Amino acid sequence: MSKVKSKEKNKSTRTKLTDKQKKKIIADYVENNNYSETARMNNVSEYTVRKLCKDDNNKELKQKIEQKKQENTKSMLEMIANTNEKRLNAISKLVDAIDDKAEKVDQFTSVRDLASAYGVMIDKELKFAEMQKLNLDKNKPQVFFPAKDIGKAFVDLYRDIKERKHDDYWIEGGRGSIKSSFWSEVVPEELENNPNWCAICIRKVANTLKDSVYSQLEWGMDKLSETYPFINENWSKTKSPLEMKNKKTGQMIYFRGADDPGKIKSIKPPKGMYIALIIYEEFDQMAGMNEVRKIDQSVKRGGNEYLTFRVYNTPKSKRHFVNIEKRLPNPKRLVHRSTYLDVPVDWLGQPFFDDAELLKQNNPTAYANEYLGEETGDGGNVFENVELREITDEEIDNFDYLYQGMDFGWYPDPLAWTKMCYQPNKLTLYIFDEFVVNKMSNAKVWSHLQQEKSVKNDDLITADSAEPKSIGDFQSYGSLMRGAKKGPDSVEYSMKWLSSLAKIVIDPKRCPKSAEEFTTYEHPQDKDGNYITGYVDTDNHCIDSVRYALNPIWRRKGE
Repeated sequence: MSKVKSKEKNKSTRTKLTDKQKKKIIADYVENNNYSETARMNNVSEYTVRKLCKDDNNKELKQKIEQKKQENTKSMLEMIANTNEKRLNAISKLVDAIDDKAEKVDQFTSVRDLASAYGVMIDKELKFAEMQKLNLDKNKPQVFFPAKDIGKAFVDLYRDIKERKHDDYWIEGGRGSIKSSFWSEVVPEELENNPNWCAICIRKVANTLKDSVYSQLEWGMDKLSETYPFINENWSKTKSPLEMKNKKTGQMIYFRGADDPGKIKSIKPPKGMYIALIIYEEFDQMAGMNEVRKIDQSVKRGGNEYLTFRVYNTPKSKRHFVNIEKRLPNPKRLVHRSTYLDVPVDWLGQPFFDDAELLKQNNPTAYANEYLGEETGDGGNVFENVELREITDEEIDNFDYLYQGMDFGWYPDPLAWTKMCYQPNKLTLYIFDEFVVNKMSNAKVWSHLQQEKSVKNDDLITADSAEPKSIGDFQSYGSLMRGAKKGPDSVEYSMKWLSSLAKIVIDPKRCPKSAEEFTTYEHPQDKDGNYITGYVDTDNHCIDSVRYALNPIWRRKGE
Protein backbone atom coordinates (compact mmCIF):
# COMPACT_ATOMS: atom_id res chain seq x y z
CA MET A 1 0.00 0.00 0.00
CA SER A 2 1.34 3.42 -0.90
CA LYS A 3 2.10 6.08 1.77
CA VAL A 4 -0.60 8.33 0.39
CA LYS A 5 -3.23 5.61 0.72
CA SER A 6 -2.02 4.82 4.28
CA LYS A 7 -2.39 8.41 5.38
CA GLU A 8 -5.83 8.63 3.84
CA LYS A 9 -6.82 5.41 5.65
CA ASN A 10 -5.60 6.76 9.02
CA LYS A 11 -7.38 10.05 8.44
CA SER A 12 -10.60 8.31 7.64
CA THR A 13 -10.46 6.15 10.80
CA ARG A 14 -9.60 9.07 13.13
CA THR A 15 -12.57 9.93 15.37
CA LYS A 16 -13.51 13.43 16.45
CA LEU A 17 -12.98 14.15 20.15
CA THR A 18 -16.08 14.81 22.24
CA ASP A 19 -16.33 17.83 24.55
CA LYS A 20 -16.02 15.44 27.51
CA GLN A 21 -12.77 14.00 26.10
CA LYS A 22 -11.37 17.47 25.45
CA LYS A 23 -12.14 18.58 29.02
CA LYS A 24 -10.44 15.45 30.39
CA ILE A 25 -7.32 16.08 28.29
CA ILE A 26 -7.15 19.68 29.49
CA ALA A 27 -7.71 18.63 33.10
CA ASP A 28 -4.95 16.00 32.88
CA TYR A 29 -2.56 18.55 31.42
CA VAL A 30 -3.35 21.03 34.16
CA GLU A 31 -2.60 18.28 36.68
CA ASN A 32 0.73 17.00 35.30
CA ASN A 33 1.87 19.87 33.02
CA ASN A 34 3.35 17.38 30.53
CA TYR A 35 2.22 17.03 26.89
CA SER A 36 3.64 13.50 26.32
CA GLU A 37 2.22 12.06 29.53
CA THR A 38 -1.19 13.60 28.86
CA ALA A 39 -1.17 12.16 25.32
CA ARG A 40 -0.33 8.66 26.66
CA MET A 41 -3.04 8.83 29.33
CA ASN A 42 -5.70 9.71 26.75
CA ASN A 43 -4.45 7.68 23.77
CA VAL A 44 -4.09 10.70 21.52
CA SER A 45 -1.17 12.35 19.80
CA GLU A 46 1.03 14.90 21.53
CA TYR A 47 0.08 17.28 18.71
CA THR A 48 -3.58 17.02 19.74
CA VAL A 49 -2.76 17.85 23.37
CA ARG A 50 -0.63 20.83 22.38
CA LYS A 51 -3.36 22.14 20.09
CA LEU A 52 -6.00 21.91 22.85
CA CYS A 53 -3.85 23.40 25.59
CA LYS A 54 -2.09 26.18 23.69
CA ASP A 55 -5.18 28.25 22.89
CA ASP A 56 -4.01 31.85 23.55
CA ASN A 57 -7.61 32.97 23.95
CA ASN A 58 -8.39 30.45 26.70
CA LYS A 59 -7.87 32.72 29.73
CA GLU A 60 -9.60 30.27 32.08
CA LEU A 61 -7.13 27.52 31.13
CA LYS A 62 -4.16 29.83 31.69
CA GLN A 63 -5.48 30.75 35.14
CA LYS A 64 -5.95 27.09 36.07
CA ILE A 65 -2.44 26.20 34.93
CA GLU A 66 -0.90 29.10 36.85
CA GLN A 67 -2.94 28.21 39.94
CA LYS A 68 -1.79 24.58 39.71
CA LYS A 69 1.83 25.69 39.40
CA GLN A 70 1.48 27.77 42.54
CA GLU A 71 -0.20 24.86 44.38
CA ASN A 72 2.62 22.52 43.32
CA THR A 73 5.21 25.06 44.48
CA LYS A 74 3.46 25.39 47.82
CA SER A 75 3.38 21.60 48.16
CA MET A 76 7.10 21.47 47.45
CA LEU A 77 7.74 24.16 50.07
CA GLU A 78 5.65 22.28 52.62
CA MET A 79 7.50 19.04 51.86
CA ILE A 80 10.85 20.74 52.32
CA ALA A 81 9.72 22.30 55.59
CA ASN A 82 8.38 18.94 56.87
CA THR A 83 11.56 17.02 55.99
CA ASN A 84 14.10 19.59 57.12
CA GLU A 85 13.80 18.58 60.77
CA LYS A 86 14.53 14.94 59.92
CA ARG A 87 17.52 15.93 57.83
CA LEU A 88 18.87 18.19 60.52
CA ASN A 89 18.67 15.28 62.93
CA ALA A 90 20.58 13.17 60.43
CA ILE A 91 23.28 15.82 60.16
CA SER A 92 23.50 15.92 63.96
CA LYS A 93 24.12 12.16 64.02
CA LEU A 94 26.73 12.55 61.29
CA VAL A 95 28.53 15.21 63.29
CA ASP A 96 28.58 12.83 66.28
CA ALA A 97 29.99 10.16 64.03
CA ILE A 98 32.74 12.52 62.93
CA ASP A 99 33.74 13.00 66.57
CA ASP A 100 33.70 9.24 67.26
CA LYS A 101 35.69 8.25 64.21
CA ALA A 102 38.07 11.18 63.94
CA GLU A 103 41.00 8.95 64.82
CA LYS A 104 40.39 6.69 61.80
CA VAL A 105 41.25 8.74 58.76
CA ASP A 106 39.51 6.58 56.18
CA GLN A 107 36.20 6.48 58.12
CA PHE A 108 36.47 10.12 59.05
CA THR A 109 36.89 11.10 55.44
CA SER A 110 33.88 9.12 54.27
CA VAL A 111 31.62 10.44 57.02
CA ARG A 112 32.83 14.00 56.50
CA ASP A 113 32.22 13.83 52.76
CA LEU A 114 28.75 12.42 53.32
CA ALA A 115 27.90 15.17 55.79
CA SER A 116 29.22 17.81 53.40
CA ALA A 117 27.17 16.46 50.55
CA TYR A 118 24.08 16.32 52.73
CA GLY A 119 24.62 19.89 53.82
CA VAL A 120 24.98 21.08 50.21
CA MET A 121 21.72 19.36 49.32
CA ILE A 122 19.81 21.03 52.13
CA ASP A 123 21.35 24.41 51.34
CA LYS A 124 20.22 24.14 47.73
CA GLU A 125 16.72 23.14 48.77
CA LEU A 126 16.46 26.06 51.16
CA LYS A 127 17.61 28.45 48.44
CA PHE A 128 15.06 26.92 46.08
CA ALA A 129 12.33 27.31 48.68
CA GLU A 130 13.18 30.96 49.29
CA MET A 131 13.30 31.70 45.57
CA GLN A 132 9.96 30.04 44.98
CA LYS A 133 8.41 31.93 47.90
CA LEU A 134 9.56 35.21 46.38
CA ASN A 135 8.14 34.16 43.03
CA LEU A 136 4.79 33.34 44.62
CA ASP A 137 4.67 36.78 46.26
CA LYS A 138 5.55 38.46 42.97
CA ASN A 139 2.98 36.49 41.00
CA LYS A 140 0.16 37.17 43.47
CA PRO A 141 -2.20 39.66 41.81
CA GLN A 142 -2.52 42.97 43.65
CA VAL A 143 -5.93 44.53 44.11
CA PHE A 144 -6.33 48.28 43.60
CA PHE A 145 -9.27 50.60 44.20
CA PRO A 146 -10.75 51.18 40.71
CA ALA A 147 -10.27 54.78 39.61
CA LYS A 148 -13.89 54.91 38.45
CA ASP A 149 -15.06 54.46 42.06
CA ILE A 150 -12.82 57.05 43.73
CA GLY A 151 -14.44 60.42 44.32
CA LYS A 152 -12.10 63.30 43.53
CA ALA A 153 -12.03 64.37 47.18
CA PHE A 154 -10.50 61.01 48.13
CA VAL A 155 -7.67 60.72 45.59
CA ASP A 156 -5.03 62.24 47.86
CA LEU A 157 -6.37 60.31 50.85
CA TYR A 158 -6.11 57.02 48.96
CA ARG A 159 -2.54 57.84 47.94
CA ASP A 160 -1.70 58.67 51.56
CA ILE A 161 -3.04 55.28 52.68
CA LYS A 162 -1.15 53.36 50.02
CA GLU A 163 2.09 55.12 50.93
CA ARG A 164 1.43 54.51 54.65
CA LYS A 165 2.11 58.13 55.55
CA HIS A 166 -0.29 57.86 58.50
CA ASP A 167 -2.03 55.05 60.33
CA ASP A 168 -4.94 56.88 62.02
CA TYR A 169 -7.43 58.32 59.53
CA TRP A 170 -10.28 60.58 60.74
CA ILE A 171 -12.71 60.70 57.81
CA GLU A 172 -15.33 63.38 58.43
CA GLY A 173 -17.87 65.21 56.33
CA GLY A 174 -21.52 65.97 55.80
CA ARG A 175 -24.32 64.08 54.12
CA GLY A 176 -23.56 62.48 50.77
CA SER A 177 -19.80 62.92 51.05
CA ILE A 178 -19.35 59.16 50.18
CA LYS A 179 -16.91 58.67 53.04
CA SER A 180 -18.48 55.29 53.93
CA SER A 181 -18.40 54.20 50.30
CA PHE A 182 -14.70 54.95 50.28
CA TRP A 183 -13.67 52.87 53.28
CA SER A 184 -15.90 49.95 52.27
CA GLU A 185 -13.79 49.40 49.13
CA VAL A 186 -10.44 50.17 50.76
CA VAL A 187 -10.92 47.52 53.47
CA PRO A 188 -11.45 44.46 51.19
CA GLU A 189 -8.64 45.74 48.95
CA GLU A 190 -6.19 45.86 51.87
CA LEU A 191 -7.30 42.43 53.10
CA GLU A 192 -6.74 40.85 49.69
CA ASN A 193 -3.26 42.37 49.49
CA ASN A 194 -2.30 41.42 53.06
CA PRO A 195 -3.29 37.76 53.68
CA ASN A 196 -2.31 37.83 57.38
CA TRP A 197 -4.62 40.78 58.16
CA CYS A 198 -8.05 40.65 59.71
CA ALA A 199 -10.49 43.54 60.30
CA ILE A 200 -13.00 44.70 62.89
CA CYS A 201 -15.92 47.08 62.31
CA ILE A 202 -17.23 48.91 65.39
CA ARG A 203 -20.29 50.98 66.21
CA LYS A 204 -21.47 52.29 69.56
CA VAL A 205 -24.45 49.91 69.70
CA ALA A 206 -24.14 46.34 68.45
CA ASN A 207 -27.70 45.94 67.11
CA THR A 208 -27.09 48.74 64.58
CA LEU A 209 -24.24 46.89 62.85
CA LYS A 210 -26.17 44.56 60.54
CA ASP A 211 -28.20 47.21 58.71
CA SER A 212 -25.37 49.75 58.52
CA VAL A 213 -21.73 48.68 58.64
CA TYR A 214 -22.28 45.08 57.51
CA SER A 215 -24.50 46.15 54.61
CA GLN A 216 -22.04 48.90 53.67
CA LEU A 217 -19.17 46.42 53.48
CA GLU A 218 -21.29 44.08 51.35
CA TRP A 219 -21.85 46.99 48.98
CA GLY A 220 -18.11 47.74 48.88
CA MET A 221 -17.26 44.12 48.05
CA ASP A 222 -19.89 44.08 45.31
CA LYS A 223 -18.41 47.24 43.78
CA LEU A 224 -14.86 45.90 43.98
CA SER A 225 -16.00 42.60 42.47
CA GLU A 226 -17.04 44.42 39.30
CA THR A 227 -13.30 44.67 38.61
CA TYR A 228 -12.08 41.69 40.66
CA PRO A 229 -14.78 38.94 40.55
CA PHE A 230 -12.86 36.71 42.94
CA ILE A 231 -13.50 39.14 45.82
CA ASN A 232 -17.11 38.02 46.31
CA GLU A 233 -16.15 34.43 45.44
CA ASN A 234 -13.51 34.39 48.20
CA TRP A 235 -15.67 35.75 51.03
CA SER A 236 -18.45 33.94 52.84
CA LYS A 237 -20.88 36.17 54.77
CA THR A 238 -23.04 35.13 57.70
CA LYS A 239 -25.61 37.04 59.74
CA SER A 240 -25.46 34.76 62.78
CA PRO A 241 -22.79 35.20 63.89
CA LEU A 242 -22.32 38.54 62.13
CA GLU A 243 -19.00 38.06 60.37
CA MET A 244 -17.24 37.55 57.05
CA LYS A 245 -14.57 34.93 56.29
CA ASN A 246 -12.14 34.51 53.41
CA LYS A 247 -12.59 30.88 52.32
CA LYS A 248 -9.06 30.63 50.91
CA THR A 249 -6.95 32.37 53.55
CA GLY A 250 -9.12 32.12 56.66
CA GLN A 251 -9.04 35.92 57.19
CA MET A 252 -11.90 37.29 59.29
CA ILE A 253 -13.93 40.50 59.41
CA TYR A 254 -15.56 40.93 62.83
CA PHE A 255 -18.48 43.22 63.73
CA ARG A 256 -18.78 44.38 67.32
CA GLY A 257 -20.58 47.01 69.39
CA ALA A 258 -18.79 49.23 71.90
CA ASP A 259 -21.68 48.52 74.30
CA ASP A 260 -20.21 45.06 74.92
CA PRO A 261 -16.43 45.56 75.24
CA GLY A 262 -15.99 41.99 76.51
CA LYS A 263 -16.88 40.63 73.06
CA ILE A 264 -14.21 42.84 71.50
CA LYS A 265 -11.53 41.77 73.95
CA SER A 266 -12.33 38.07 73.48
CA ILE A 267 -11.70 38.02 69.72
CA LYS A 268 -9.02 35.48 68.71
CA PRO A 269 -7.93 35.83 65.08
CA PRO A 270 -6.75 32.69 63.23
CA LYS A 271 -3.21 31.52 63.91
CA GLY A 272 -0.60 33.66 62.20
CA MET A 273 -3.05 36.57 61.71
CA TYR A 274 -3.97 39.72 63.61
CA ILE A 275 -6.50 42.56 63.44
CA ALA A 276 -4.74 45.21 61.37
CA LEU A 277 -7.79 47.14 60.13
CA ILE A 278 -10.03 48.92 62.66
CA ILE A 279 -13.11 50.74 61.36
CA TYR A 280 -15.27 52.98 63.54
CA GLU A 281 -18.52 53.90 61.80
CA GLU A 282 -20.49 56.83 63.32
CA PHE A 283 -17.40 57.52 65.42
CA ASP A 284 -18.96 60.65 66.92
CA GLN A 285 -21.46 58.45 68.80
CA MET A 286 -18.72 57.01 71.01
CA ALA A 287 -18.70 58.08 74.65
CA GLY A 288 -15.31 59.79 74.43
CA MET A 289 -11.62 59.15 73.94
CA ASN A 290 -11.30 57.09 77.14
CA GLU A 291 -13.73 54.53 75.71
CA VAL A 292 -12.01 54.68 72.32
CA ARG A 293 -8.53 54.15 73.76
CA LYS A 294 -9.68 51.07 75.70
CA ILE A 295 -11.05 49.54 72.50
CA ASP A 296 -7.93 50.39 70.50
CA GLN A 297 -5.75 48.81 73.18
CA SER A 298 -7.89 45.65 73.24
CA VAL A 299 -7.78 45.23 69.47
CA LYS A 300 -4.19 46.15 68.63
CA ARG A 301 -2.34 42.98 69.57
CA GLY A 302 0.22 40.86 67.77
CA GLY A 303 1.01 43.03 64.74
CA ASN A 304 3.44 45.68 63.57
CA GLU A 305 1.24 47.60 61.13
CA TYR A 306 -2.27 48.96 61.69
CA LEU A 307 -4.74 51.16 59.81
CA THR A 308 -7.60 52.80 61.70
CA PHE A 309 -10.52 54.52 59.97
CA ARG A 310 -12.74 56.73 62.18
CA VAL A 311 -15.74 57.75 60.06
CA TYR A 312 -18.27 60.33 61.21
CA ASN A 313 -20.48 63.31 60.40
CA THR A 314 -18.81 66.41 61.83
CA PRO A 315 -20.40 67.29 65.21
CA LYS A 316 -21.68 70.86 65.28
CA SER A 317 -20.43 71.66 68.78
CA LYS A 318 -16.76 72.55 69.10
CA ARG A 319 -16.90 71.06 72.59
CA HIS A 320 -17.62 67.59 71.21
CA PHE A 321 -14.77 65.19 72.01
CA VAL A 322 -14.18 64.48 68.31
CA ASN A 323 -13.70 68.15 67.46
CA ILE A 324 -11.45 68.64 70.48
CA GLU A 325 -9.30 65.57 69.87
CA LYS A 326 -8.80 66.06 66.14
CA ARG A 327 -7.17 69.45 66.73
CA LEU A 328 -4.52 68.04 69.07
CA PRO A 329 -1.10 67.45 67.47
CA ASN A 330 -0.58 63.84 66.39
CA PRO A 331 1.91 62.97 63.61
CA LYS A 332 0.20 59.61 63.02
CA ARG A 333 -3.23 61.20 62.44
CA LEU A 334 -4.71 62.59 59.23
CA VAL A 335 -8.06 64.39 59.37
CA HIS A 336 -9.86 64.35 56.00
CA ARG A 337 -13.07 66.23 55.25
CA SER A 338 -15.24 65.81 52.18
CA THR A 339 -18.57 67.19 50.99
CA TYR A 340 -21.30 66.23 48.53
CA LEU A 341 -20.10 69.05 46.25
CA ASP A 342 -17.17 66.85 45.16
CA VAL A 343 -19.47 63.97 44.18
CA PRO A 344 -20.92 63.53 40.65
CA VAL A 345 -24.63 64.30 40.50
CA ASP A 346 -25.50 60.88 39.03
CA TRP A 347 -23.91 59.14 42.05
CA LEU A 348 -26.33 60.80 44.50
CA GLY A 349 -29.20 61.82 42.25
CA GLN A 350 -30.49 65.32 41.50
CA PRO A 351 -33.11 65.28 44.33
CA PHE A 352 -30.27 65.06 46.87
CA PHE A 353 -28.70 68.25 45.51
CA ASP A 354 -32.10 69.97 45.41
CA ASP A 355 -32.72 69.17 49.09
CA ALA A 356 -29.29 70.52 50.01
CA GLU A 357 -29.90 73.76 48.12
CA LEU A 358 -33.29 74.23 49.80
CA LEU A 359 -31.77 73.86 53.28
CA LYS A 360 -29.00 76.27 52.29
CA GLN A 361 -31.59 78.93 51.53
CA ASN A 362 -33.80 78.31 54.58
CA ASN A 363 -31.21 77.54 57.26
CA PRO A 364 -27.58 78.31 56.28
CA THR A 365 -26.19 77.24 59.66
CA ALA A 366 -27.83 73.81 59.52
CA TYR A 367 -26.70 73.44 55.90
CA ALA A 368 -23.09 74.25 56.84
CA ASN A 369 -23.05 71.50 59.44
CA GLU A 370 -25.21 68.82 57.85
CA TYR A 371 -23.98 69.09 54.26
CA LEU A 372 -20.57 70.82 54.47
CA GLY A 373 -19.38 69.13 57.66
CA GLU A 374 -18.53 72.37 59.45
CA GLU A 375 -18.45 72.95 63.21
CA THR A 376 -21.19 75.54 63.44
CA GLY A 377 -21.64 75.52 67.21
CA ASP A 378 -25.19 76.84 66.81
CA GLY A 379 -23.97 80.37 67.63
CA GLY A 380 -22.97 79.50 71.18
CA ASN A 381 -19.21 79.93 70.83
CA VAL A 382 -17.77 82.77 72.87
CA PHE A 383 -14.54 83.14 70.90
CA GLU A 384 -14.98 83.24 67.12
CA ASN A 385 -11.59 84.90 66.63
CA VAL A 386 -9.27 82.01 67.54
CA GLU A 387 -6.55 80.95 65.11
CA LEU A 388 -4.67 77.71 65.85
CA ARG A 389 -1.21 77.56 64.27
CA GLU A 390 2.45 77.12 65.08
CA ILE A 391 4.12 80.15 66.65
CA THR A 392 7.76 79.90 65.65
CA ASP A 393 10.82 80.51 67.83
CA GLU A 394 11.70 83.40 65.52
CA GLU A 395 8.34 85.08 66.20
CA ILE A 396 8.74 84.61 69.94
CA ASP A 397 12.26 86.10 69.90
CA ASN A 398 10.79 89.26 68.36
CA PHE A 399 7.86 89.59 70.78
CA ASP A 400 7.57 92.61 73.07
CA TYR A 401 5.00 93.29 75.76
CA LEU A 402 5.07 89.80 77.29
CA TYR A 403 2.49 88.91 79.94
CA GLN A 404 2.11 86.00 82.37
CA GLY A 405 -0.98 84.95 84.32
CA MET A 406 -1.97 82.27 86.84
CA ASP A 407 -5.24 80.74 87.92
CA PHE A 408 -4.87 78.77 91.16
CA GLY A 409 -6.22 75.27 91.58
CA TRP A 410 -5.60 71.87 93.16
CA TYR A 411 -8.05 69.09 92.20
CA PRO A 412 -10.22 68.55 90.23
CA ASP A 413 -9.65 72.13 89.07
CA PRO A 414 -6.04 72.48 87.93
CA LEU A 415 -3.53 75.28 88.43
CA ALA A 416 -2.97 77.05 85.10
CA TRP A 417 -0.10 79.35 84.07
CA THR A 418 0.06 80.99 80.65
CA LYS A 419 2.46 83.24 78.79
CA MET A 420 1.55 85.52 75.93
CA CYS A 421 2.26 88.58 73.83
CA TYR A 422 -0.27 91.30 73.06
CA GLN A 423 0.28 93.54 70.03
CA PRO A 424 -2.11 96.51 70.38
CA ASN A 425 -1.40 97.86 66.89
CA LYS A 426 -2.74 94.62 65.42
CA LEU A 427 -5.30 93.91 68.17
CA THR A 428 -3.75 90.44 68.22
CA LEU A 429 -2.97 88.17 71.17
CA TYR A 430 -0.38 85.38 70.87
CA ILE A 431 -0.53 82.57 73.49
CA PHE A 432 2.65 80.51 73.19
CA ASP A 433 3.35 78.79 76.51
CA GLU A 434 1.39 77.13 79.33
CA PHE A 435 1.72 74.92 82.41
CA VAL A 436 -1.39 73.09 83.65
CA VAL A 437 -1.15 70.71 86.60
CA ASN A 438 -3.15 68.99 89.36
CA LYS A 439 -2.07 68.31 92.93
CA MET A 440 1.26 70.16 92.90
CA SER A 441 2.39 72.41 95.74
CA ASN A 442 3.07 76.08 95.11
CA ALA A 443 6.78 75.54 95.88
CA LYS A 444 7.09 72.82 93.25
CA VAL A 445 5.14 74.89 90.72
CA TRP A 446 7.53 77.80 91.18
CA SER A 447 10.54 75.48 90.87
CA HIS A 448 9.11 74.04 87.64
CA LEU A 449 8.42 77.49 86.17
CA GLN A 450 11.99 78.55 86.88
CA GLN A 451 13.66 75.41 85.58
CA GLU A 452 11.39 74.43 82.69
CA LYS A 453 9.78 77.73 81.63
CA SER A 454 12.72 80.11 82.31
CA VAL A 455 10.58 82.34 84.55
CA LYS A 456 12.72 84.86 86.44
CA ASN A 457 12.16 86.53 89.81
CA ASP A 458 11.50 89.92 88.19
CA ASP A 459 8.94 88.55 85.70
CA LEU A 460 5.53 89.94 86.61
CA ILE A 461 2.86 87.24 87.05
CA THR A 462 -0.70 88.47 87.57
CA ALA A 463 -2.78 85.93 89.47
CA ASP A 464 -6.25 85.41 90.90
CA SER A 465 -6.57 87.89 93.77
CA ALA A 466 -9.10 85.59 95.46
CA GLU A 467 -6.14 83.55 96.79
CA PRO A 468 -3.91 85.99 98.73
CA LYS A 469 -2.25 83.14 100.65
CA SER A 470 -1.00 81.49 97.44
CA ILE A 471 0.19 84.85 96.13
CA GLY A 472 2.08 85.30 99.41
CA ASP A 473 3.70 81.88 98.93
CA PHE A 474 5.06 82.81 95.52
CA GLN A 475 6.25 86.18 96.75
CA SER A 476 8.15 84.43 99.55
CA TYR A 477 9.90 82.28 96.89
CA GLY A 478 11.10 85.48 95.20
CA SER A 479 8.41 85.81 92.53
CA LEU A 480 7.17 89.22 91.44
CA MET A 481 3.53 88.12 91.65
CA ARG A 482 0.51 90.31 92.27
CA GLY A 483 -3.24 89.85 92.39
CA ALA A 484 -5.48 90.98 89.53
CA LYS A 485 -7.66 93.99 90.28
CA LYS A 486 -11.31 93.06 90.02
CA GLY A 487 -14.50 95.05 90.10
CA PRO A 488 -18.18 94.80 89.19
CA ASP A 489 -18.73 93.00 85.88
CA SER A 490 -14.97 92.44 85.45
CA VAL A 491 -15.51 88.87 84.16
CA GLU A 492 -18.08 89.95 81.59
CA TYR A 493 -16.03 92.92 80.42
CA SER A 494 -12.74 91.01 80.11
CA MET A 495 -14.46 88.20 78.16
CA LYS A 496 -16.06 90.67 75.78
CA TRP A 497 -12.72 92.42 75.35
CA LEU A 498 -10.98 89.15 74.45
CA SER A 499 -13.82 88.28 72.04
CA SER A 500 -13.46 91.68 70.34
CA LEU A 501 -9.79 91.23 69.40
CA ALA A 502 -8.95 90.75 65.74
CA LYS A 503 -7.18 87.46 66.51
CA ILE A 504 -6.27 85.19 69.38
CA VAL A 505 -3.44 83.10 67.97
CA ILE A 506 -2.69 79.90 69.93
CA ASP A 507 0.03 77.35 69.27
CA PRO A 508 -1.82 74.01 69.86
CA LYS A 509 1.42 72.07 70.25
CA ARG A 510 2.90 74.37 72.88
CA CYS A 511 -0.48 75.13 74.50
CA PRO A 512 -2.91 72.23 73.96
CA LYS A 513 -5.11 73.03 76.96
CA SER A 514 -5.43 76.71 76.03
CA ALA A 515 -6.32 75.71 72.47
CA GLU A 516 -9.00 73.34 73.75
CA GLU A 517 -10.60 75.85 76.12
CA PHE A 518 -10.68 78.82 73.74
CA THR A 519 -12.13 76.80 70.83
CA THR A 520 -14.82 74.99 72.81
CA TYR A 521 -15.95 77.60 75.34
CA GLU A 522 -19.67 78.34 74.86
CA HIS A 523 -22.36 80.52 76.40
CA PRO A 524 -24.76 78.83 78.87
CA GLN A 525 -28.08 77.38 77.70
CA ASP A 526 -31.57 77.58 79.15
CA LYS A 527 -33.81 74.54 79.78
CA ASP A 528 -34.94 74.62 76.14
CA GLY A 529 -31.37 74.54 74.82
CA ASN A 530 -31.26 78.19 73.80
CA TYR A 531 -28.05 80.12 74.42
CA ILE A 532 -28.32 82.95 76.91
CA THR A 533 -26.11 85.84 77.99
CA GLY A 534 -23.41 84.96 80.46
CA TYR A 535 -20.28 82.88 80.92
CA VAL A 536 -20.01 79.38 82.37
CA ASP A 537 -17.46 78.97 85.17
CA THR A 538 -16.17 75.59 84.02
CA ASP A 539 -13.33 74.34 81.80
CA ASN A 540 -11.94 77.90 81.68
CA HIS A 541 -8.76 77.80 83.78
CA CYS A 542 -6.38 78.84 80.99
CA ILE A 543 -8.90 81.46 79.88
CA ASP A 544 -8.94 82.91 83.41
CA SER A 545 -5.15 82.83 83.52
CA VAL A 546 -5.08 84.88 80.28
CA ARG A 547 -7.66 87.31 81.65
CA TYR A 548 -5.55 87.89 84.78
CA ALA A 549 -2.34 88.34 82.76
CA LEU A 550 -3.96 91.03 80.62
CA ASN A 551 -5.70 92.67 83.57
CA PRO A 552 -3.77 95.96 83.21
CA ILE A 553 -4.83 96.29 79.57
CA TRP A 554 -8.54 95.52 79.62
CA ARG A 555 -9.03 97.40 82.94
CA ARG A 556 -7.48 100.51 81.41
CA LYS A 557 -9.65 100.15 78.33
CA GLY A 558 -12.75 99.94 80.50
CA GLU A 559 -12.06 103.07 82.53
